[in-house]
Amino acid sequence: MRFLPVHRQAILVELADLQQTLLLLGALQAKSIPGVQELVPAARTILVQFAPHLITAAELVKAIAGCDLSGSVQRSDVLVQIPVRYEGEDLAEVAQILGITAEEVVRRHTGCEWSVAFTGFAPGFAYLSGGDAIFNVPRRSTPRTKVPAGAVALAGTFSAVYPQASPGGWQIIGVTDTAMWDLARDLPALLQPGYRVQFVDAATQKSASDALPDAIPDHKVSEIHPEQEQEQAATDLKGSALRVRATGLLTLFQDLGRHGQAGQGVSASGAMDQAAFKTANRLVGNASQVPVLETVGGGLSLQSVGDNVVAVTGADAPISITTAEGQRWQVPRYAAIALADGDVLSIGQPTAGARCYVAVRGGYEVAPVLGSASTDTLAHVGPPALRSGQLLVVQPAQKAMVADTALPVQNLPAAGGEVVLDVELGPRTDWFTADALALLAGQRWQVTPQSNRVGLRLAGEQALTRAISSELPSEGTPLGAIQVPASGQPVLFLADHPLTGGYPVIGCVALHHLDLAGQIPVGAWIRFNPVRSFEELTPTL
Repeated sequence: MRFLPVHRQAILVELADLQQTLLLLGALQAKSIPGVQELVPAARTILVQFAPHLITAAELVKAIAGCDLSGSVQRSDVLVQIPVRYEGEDLAEVAQILGITAEEVVRRHTGCEWSVAFTGFAPGFAYLSGGDAIFNVPRRSTPRTKVPAGAVALAGTFSAVYPQASPGGWQIIGVTDTAMWDLARDLPALLQPGYRVQFVDAATQKSASDALPDAIPDHKVSEIHPEQEQEQAATDLKGSALRVRATGLLTLFQDLGRHGQAGQGVSASGAMDQAAFKTANRLVGNASQVPVLETVGGGLSLQSVGDNVVAVTGADAPISITTAEGQRWQVPRYAAIALADGDVLSIGQPTAGARCYVAVRGGYEVAPVLGSASTDTLAHVGPPALRSGQLLVVQPAQKAMVADTALPVQNLPAAGGEVVLDVELGPRTDWFTADALALLAGQRWQVTPQSNRVGLRLAGEQALTRAISSELPSEGTPLGAIQVPASGQPVLFLADHPLTGGYPVIGCVALHHLDLAGQIPVGAWIRFNPVRSFEELTPTL
């Protein structure tokens, strides 16, 4: 058992193999350790996130090291058959890598029984082990920005099915129409740890539906047109509301996130700038966890239906109010703003920062999903993005509170500007050369247009080089992780990051700079400042 530092609230436990990993996971689940908040199992590791005010890293290591790893892992009796159309864009390349024909790849993939080892990356994404011994396939050197939903893929010795369209670096050999994740099911994830899985070549079947397990119910979705929904909401409205006149680039509901759902492959998500989120609620007199709107860039426009009190925090953007009579004036950020019936609040393009937060006194009426109103753009969990014409019902204020003013965050990064982020090195710093470690902090990294809530894709003049070139088995990746694919150009994981990944993490952005990272716009430059070295951290574990 080996313990690797991640950051001040997480360690990575590395074990000999998958069997030991599953045994340790079972032991930790059977007898929980006080202070442990989340467990993210993977191929040979478990990412353990903990509360340092409840347990120290040294105490946690001692408790984990004392776990009994004897015994064996029991497999489930459930067998799930998945029909596949073997027409993946990487099928020919996989065949070439393995030195066999594409037909032989299909025969071997369908000719064995797989087992769900663990879940991660995204809701419904199951890592399947125990396939044909020939399968040991490297990931793509640069992950795709979008892998289609239902893609059947290989990476290392594992196979998997992508539940929905998402970024990914696995080799795609086919596609299935079988739903891996469905919130209408009692167990949303079709594949649960321990389940047995068999892939079936759809070309050999009369009907792909023949291969679906009997236990999967049919779910009918009633069609409701947005216009009918808005008319009904307006008719039923008894209090105040905000009507969406324009959505801007992307506007979502966000709160503190859905923590504790890693067992289902669901990451926390939540507001990218937690401090701005909480301040917006405080300014209007709400509790800190009440959902607000997070909008990226400019263009959001909201019309008040009845009287409302709102506040806008986050990015440095111009804010204006236009009355029903056409009068218009600018209003400040980080202050409570009274809106009369018919007033339109508009947010312009930020001059610094990327995201604004709009809170309303009383809070928005929005249904939580898995305990949170946050929208996870990678997992497609949570309320949909705002649309033009949508009516946002406002809940009555629970208490009469007087909102105060707050100071906005200064020195937010602008496009073309430079920002410094503190970084704690590890857990896979030793996978990189000394030159790469020096380069990480020695050169600037620009945020590319492919960046979003999942992460910032960075580009530097020189790529980072590895000291270890072999494949890294998938392992847990925390918020703020700086993952380095084979291309050597890092990806900085943000709120909607995957739970697991197969590229080494050279370091993690320090917790006190995560909000700042969430405000970095496309085109800005980042400099990484290591605040603790790998050598300084390792002896403590």
